[in-house]
Amino acid sequence: MLTRRAAVAAMLTTAAAAAHAQTDGPYPSRPVRFIVPAAPGGPTDVMARVVSAGLNVKFGQPAVIVNRAGAGGNIGVVQVAKSPADGYTLLIASTGFVVNASLYRDPGYDPFKDFLPITELGSSPNVILVPPSSPITSIKQLIDKAKADKEKLDIINPGQGSTPHLTAELLQLKAGVPVENIPYNGAAPAIQALLAKTTPVGVTALPPAHPHIKSGALRALAITAEKRWFDLPDVPTMAESGYPGFVSETFQGMYAPAGTPAPIIERVARDTLDVLADPATLEKLRGVGFDVRARGPQGLAERVAREVPMWRDIIVQSRIELQ
Repeated sequence: MLTRRAAVAAMLTTAAAAAHAQTDGPYPSRPVRFIVPAAPGGPTDVMARVVSAGLNVKFGQPAVIVNRAGAGGNIGVVQVAKSPADGYTLLIASTGFVVNASLYRDPGYDPFKDFLPITELGSSPNVILVPPSSPITSIKQLIDKAKADKEKLDIINPGQGSTPHLTAELLQLKAGVPVENIPYNGAAPAIQALLAKTTPVGVTALPPAHPHIKSGALRALAITAEKRWFDLPDVPTMAESGYPGFVSETFQGMYAPAGTPAPIIERVARDTLDVLADPATLEKLRGVGFDVRARGPQGLAERVAREVPMWRDIIVQSRIELQ
C-alpha cells in the first residue's frame, strides 16, 4: 500500500517522465474533449461546463464536454486512460476517481500510474435532505426516529460509490443505525425523487440541491463541511449536530492520460487557473455550492494521495465491494 508521500511522488514522477515528450506544433490546434464520467446536471457536469466556457476563449478552440456515465464513472475514466496522450482528450472527474480504486476489484485504471494531475477545480460538501413536509427537522430527530422504529433508514443517493453514498455509510458507522442505500443514476434524478416525496431522506452534493434548499422545496438537515455554508446560515454542520470530525466532500479534478507532454499539462493548468481566478466565475460557482480550490498539478496530486486511503478505510469498515 502506498504511503501518502509515495503516492504524491508516483503521480509527480509520472509527470516528470512526460516532461521529455514532445508536442507536434502549437497546442491546441483543434477541439479539446473533456470526458465527464457522470450524467448531465450533476455537480461535476456543472463545474465542467463552467470551466469549458472559459477555456473556449483561452484555447481559441472549442472545449467540448462529453458525458460518459456508467459503471460508477469507470467507463469514462478508462476511455481517457486509453486515449492518446496528446492533450486532446482530458478528464474532469469527481471524487469517484479516487473512490473507485478501492470500491471495485478492478476499476480498469490506476489513479497514480495512468493519469497526470492538471489541477483541482473545486469541492463541495454533501448535504442530508428531507422534503419540507417531513416532521424531521434535525439529524438528532432523524437518528432518534430510526432507532425507535428499529428499521433500516432508507436514504437515496446519486449512485453506488458516490461520496453521498459513502456519506450515508459513514452516518451508519457513526450513528449506529442501519441504512438502506438507494442509488439513482445521477444527482438530478435523486433530487427529483426527493421533490416527489418518493423517499423520505437523501444525500447529495450541495450544488444540485442548493437551489431547492434556497427556494424551500427541500429541507437541509446538515452539511458535511467543517463550517456552515455562507448563504445557508441556518443549516448546521454534522459536527454541530453531534458528530465531530464528520466531514466529507465531493471534489472535481482535471487529469490527462499518462505520457501527456509537460508543456501541454502546463498550458492547460495555467489556462484553467486563469479561468477559475475570474471574479465572475468564482461568484457563479460559489453561488451554486462550490468552493473553488485550483492549485495546479502538485495540489491535485496531494489531494488524490490523501483521499484514496481515506475513502478506502470507510469502504473497508462498511464492507462495500462492487464487482
